Amino acid sequence: MHDGTRVMAGDCTTVFEGNREREQRGDVLVVIKPDNTVLVHDADGYQPVAWLTRPESVTIEDGTVVARDGNELLRVVTHDEHGSARYPVSEAGVPVGDCQDCPGTLIRSNGAVRCTGCQAHFGLPSDATVTGGRCRDCRLPTIRTERGRAFELCLDRDCDSLDDRVKAAFDCEWDCPDCDGDLQIIRRAGLLAGCEHHPDCETAFAIPTGIITDTCGCGLPLFETAGGHRCLDATCERYRVTPGPS
Repeated sequence: MHDGTRVMAGDCTTVFEGNREREQRGDVLVVIKPDNTVLVHDADGYQPVAWLTRPESVTIEDGTVVARDGNELLRVVTHDEHGSARYPVSEAGVPVGDCQDCPGTLIRSNGAVRCTGCQAHFGLPSDATVTGGRCRDCRLPTIRTERGRAFELCLDRDCDSLDDRVKAAFDCEWDCPDCDGDLQIIRRAGLLAGCEHHPDCETAFAIPTGIITDTCGCGLPLFETAGGHRCLDATCERYRVTPGPS
């Protein structure tokens, strides 16, 4: 939840100084967004008649709005105010369920699920889809993601960890191609299958998004991904990425 959007309506004089200098008067609607962007709208068309995007400063005093950004200045002087108010505002996105902590709605936006009413925020794996199911423990929505196999897990990683699920499924399942060790599932700037003999053996492979369908000629697992089939070892000469089925 942001601090809110300020809205003012009235008979105003709008002055812009800078690369598009002009002065206008009329009954307008002035919107000051949470990022300080100031928009002045009149009755003609959908575009503002004056604006200043994310200015360095905005002051509002006695019905006058002054926004400054470098050598640009937007001043709106109210002669007759029809009304003003501050309204709550949040990000908008695809609704996926109800928040468990407040009356708000959980929405999917910009690679995460957020609540429209409180600070609840849940990051998503890049391939995640919201399933429509509910976690048995916390009742949050569940998501589906693929890391070797398809996993359905809670939206809240603290409730149901993808790392723990992948580790339980594949830890030490594959042999290290460079020594006699096993590949362990670890988190190091991403989810990896890394040799248990690290640091003596530095072999490690990023686990791709996809489902294991077979074994590559090198002995490592073969994944079906959105871009085609590929070996766990992205540099493997025996099975480079090939187009998947159409």
